[in-house]
Amino acid sequence: MKIALSLLLATTGLMAASLQEQAKEAGLKPIPAGKTELMQLIDNTENKITDAKIELGKKLYFDPRLSKSNLISCNTCHNLSEGGDDGVSAAIGHKWTANPHHLNSPTVYNAVFFNAQFWDGRDPDLEKQAQGPIQAHPEMAATKEHVEKTVNSMPQYVAEFQSAYGDDVKINFEKVTDTIALFERILVTPSAYDDFLNGNKDALTQAQKNGLKTFIDVGCASCHNGIALGGNMNVFNVTATYKHQNVGDFKGDTNAMVKVPTLRNITQTAPYYHNGQIWSLKEAIIEMGRVQLGADISDKQAASIEEFLKALDGEKPLLTLPILPASTSATPKPDMH
Repeated sequence: MKIALSLLLATTGLMAASLQEQAKEAGLKPIPAGKTELMQLIDNTENKITDAKIELGKKLYFDPRLSKSNLISCNTCHNLSEGGDDGVSAAIGHKWTANPHHLNSPTVYNAVFFNAQFWDGRDPDLEKQAQGPIQAHPEMAATKEHVEKTVNSMPQYVAEFQSAYGDDVKINFEKVTDTIALFERILVTPSAYDDFLNGNKDALTQAQKNGLKTFIDVGCASCHNGIALGGNMNVFNVTATYKHQNVGDFKGDTNAMVKVPTLRNITQTAPYYHNGQIWSLKEAIIEMGRVQLGADISDKQAASIEEFLKALDGEKPLLTLPILPASTSATPKPDMH
């Protein structure tokens, strides 16, 4: 009996090791377990991460006064208390305006690992991306001048910028958005999946291991790979047309390429697809197989893959709600027009 049990345990261990290798061969990569290696991936060589910059960036991320109405912050559409998104089909912005292209807000968690930002991939990094929503009229509807005047009107913000960057810092729009992006760079959520790929063969349940194998065998990893399990550009509607393609007018970039969404924390980021038309993760898996792989994914396979995806729910950074600086008489007043 003891010999049989030993053989079973040895076989199980070999199977787990084999699956780990299969995953890596399929292009799946873990978030590094070591802090030094992780920092090498997420740090910005032109704007090194420091505690002072992180804390300042967090305040700016949560500050609605950067918007024209003084009502919308980055956290409005990218809620860090949940999945890093807003949980509605189309993003809602200034004057209760829905995104004109009916685009869904992507999660900000793990966005540092994306090779492209926005659904059309138009910006390469978080620093460039952070400038867009603040100025977009259907979103925060602000101008560069509004942001600069707002931040510079508060002595506490000025002091914190000087502490973070030096006394001669010029607090302009780009410095503000770079600081927000620096905070976003630390929004990384390591999970049991990462522990598994980093060598802990017992980090996943057997059902999750089976789901990972199904995920690879069906072909999901052909697009959902790398550390983010997404974040690259790919052609959409490869083998069929998405059944809700007519909702909104989004067709991707000039080459019909669409950013592949990350699968990390996917159980927390419904609704799915660029226009947020599918609320069931199982349905999203089956539809993706149809339009991208030409595969008729069975209910059993979809349930297995969904079980694996639960292992991508990560540990979020512990954040305390920032206390924002007080407005002054020089701070721009809310403008609802």
